[in-house]
Amino acid sequence: MVDIIENQKCVFCFKDTMTMTEEEIDIPYFGKTFVFGMSCGSCGVSKSDVEAAEDKDPVKVTFTTESEEDMKVRVVKSSEATVKIPTLRMSVDSGPASDGYVTNIEGLIHRFEKIVEDQRDNTDDKAVAKSAKNLLKKIRKVKWGEIPCKIVIMDPTGNSAIISEKAVIEKLKRKKK
Repeated sequence: MVDIIENQKCVFCFKDTMTMTEEEIDIPYFGKTFVFGMSCGSCGVSKSDVEAAEDKDPVKVTFTTESEEDMKVRVVKSSEATVKIPTLRMSVDSGPASDGYVTNIEGLIHRFEKIVEDQRDNTDDKAVAKSAKNLLKKIRKVKWGEIPCKIVIMDPTGNSAIISEKAVIEKLKRKKK
């Protein structure tokens, strides 16, 4: 069940056009999870996050794709998590603009693919465009299961996971305050 609250004051444009959503979902092997979202119909700002119902320790989750079937593996990423794909030499750090989401490996890789496509399409530098084009070829081979790809998620909140028996989960120590 999704709770929706409409016509809220947007913290960016101050118009009463913000819609906020909250959904509780049960993710196998991960547990009860809340997915939050907000979007403004006026200024277009949007933000989402994922949070486990129970406190979790910081984690490092590692997964290596080996086939096209691995693209279906579910991924939970909180806004606090950093995602690294060493095979593609790419990473996305957490921060104020970072979103949390529930997707699969293919969806995660697709987010990186869109960044590279935007880079390719919005540059006048031929070397940058060629490099982006070559990286897109490699990304497609990963999605087709032709080359293995290591994915690492570091999450200080423990609210991220890769739901697979092949995933390696390393519990990390909490940083002292």
